Amino acid sequence: MTQAEIGVFGGSGFYALLEDVEEVELDTPYGKPSAPLTIGEIGGKRVAFLPRHGRAHELPPAQINYRANVWAMKEVGVRRVIGPNASGSLKPEVGIGEFVVCDQFVDRTWGRNDTFYEGPETTHVSAADPFCPDLRGVLVETAHELGIPVRDGGTVVVINGPRFSTRAESRWFQDAGWDTINMTAYPEGYLARELELCYANISMVTDHDVGVEGAPPVTHHDVLTAFNENNEKLRELLFAAIPKIGAQPQDVCATALAGARV
Repeated sequence: MTQAEIGVFGGSGFYALLEDVEEVELDTPYGKPSAPLTIGEIGGKRVAFLPRHGRAHELPPAQINYRANVWAMKEVGVRRVIGPNASGSLKPEVGIGEFVVCDQFVDRTWGRNDTFYEGPETTHVSAADPFCPDLRGVLVETAHELGIPVRDGGTVVVINGPRFSTRAESRWFQDAGWDTINMTAYPEGYLARELELCYANISMVTDHDVGVEGAPPVTHHDVLTAFNENNEKLRELLFAAIPKIGAQPQDVCATALAGARV
């Protein structure tokens, strides 16, 4: 089977990354992934790309088979994964068009299959520091070099969808001090940790959430403009950062199962 070192999950509007690719169709123990993986090369690195919503955006956030997607990445040899997603900002100072390379998440989803370990061997994988510090560092440093507005660290709250938050919910999330909001950052990153893969989230801000006071009203045109600009910047960032990503270190990601089993 064609192998890769680095994986990228595509979010809304980001359905292709590579040209001159080989497609790999997989069945996993958890069913089929959202689409066939496309595997190619960036700067000497073998990269696997998978659009998490499917090629035609046919899968809403709560219906994505996150376990199959992450398992498929591991099956082709991926050890390090980047997971960008379109996000709303929960703070006036976190502006439209900024990238937040998060270091924490808050899970407000329900009903999603969010673990590979359903017994009989009880396994508790720590989520204290859920995103890979080494991958985060490469992404932040590269964004600075490219002049892409980026924040080093932040908390993403993940809601189930498909509905958006009420104003009351949004104010609650803002009062808690969280930074961005989206529907797909969980359980993808945590499932990667359960398989001892490195994972970094990039929250790409397209709008201010409804409860953010002082933020100007957002139009559909504004969101689409930010959306397209973000995806262009994301492509630029990935093509510059991926060649810098080294082999997986013996870090918190690679050793996640040490002491996790009862």
